Amino acid sequence: MKIRLGIPKGSLQEATTQLFARAGLPVFVTARSYFATTGDAEIECMLIRAQEMARYVEHGVLDAGLTGLDWIVESGLEVVTVCDLVYAKQSRGKVRWVLAVPEESAFRRAEDLSNRIIATELVNVTKKYFEGKGVSVQVEFSWGATEVKPPMLADAIVEVTETGSSLKANRLRILDTVLESSTQIIANKKAWEDGDKRRKIENLALMLRGAMDAQNRVGLMLNVRKKDLAAVLAVLPALQKPTISPLSDEEWLAVNTIIDESLAWEIIPRLKAANGQGIVEYPLNKVIL
Repeated sequence: MKIRLGIPKGSLQEATTQLFARAGLPVFVTARSYFATTGDAEIECMLIRAQEMARYVEHGVLDAGLTGLDWIVESGLEVVTVCDLVYAKQSRGKVRWVLAVPEESAFRRAEDLSNRIIATELVNVTKKYFEGKGVSVQVEFSWGATEVKPPMLADAIVEVTETGSSLKANRLRILDTVLESSTQIIANKKAWEDGDKRRKIENLALMLRGAMDAQNRVGLMLNVRKKDLAAVLAVLPALQKPTISPLSDEEWLAVNTIIDESLAWEIIPRLKAANGQGIVEYPLNKVIL
């Protein structure tokens, strides 16, 4: 039994392969090839544009794939959403498709764009957005470089952004958010009904989520005398609750927990002040919640 898995080619490719590596499943991509191998002989990969992923998953060419919610909605195709993976090419946050206009334009709301030209790659979603507002516009497909089209080639655009820096650099002003999107694992319906394939896809999702949940977190281990335990616990924010284990010396306990990495700088000195001993900070590969 093999799983045919789609890896998004393009802007998400590097972030995706890095996530797979952190999950313990490196993806080996060769130059100029659309096929990739993994450390798991039961998973074979194809590099597919995120915009096309839902089509090939729905048609059964692929058993599963990773793509953005935006392109799933845009395609209108029926696939199984296995899980949400909130990462993008630059960050761990969601991306936004926004309606933007030139800074100097008089447009202030979507309703001001009646009978105007809107350029975007996300044509169907954009049409539905304006239909929902009762605004008649002409939506044109953009083949790229969408930010440079207003005001000469379009009156406004609907474009994806993580930070908004590219829009600002092109002197564009955001009017509204059309859609928020994140990466998702999707599956073909028939493959999802196959018990073996479903387990494999679910295990893949589990490990990828574990790798994501471990990002920006670290583990902390320390020893503490029983009489000082309450003071140490008062310092620790825990993912759930710290693990407390007895040591060979009955007067001492071992404490193990997980914290946000950004908090370690503040917390470790406070643990020392609370009489914590042998404090160890260590990196995490995966956190399975």
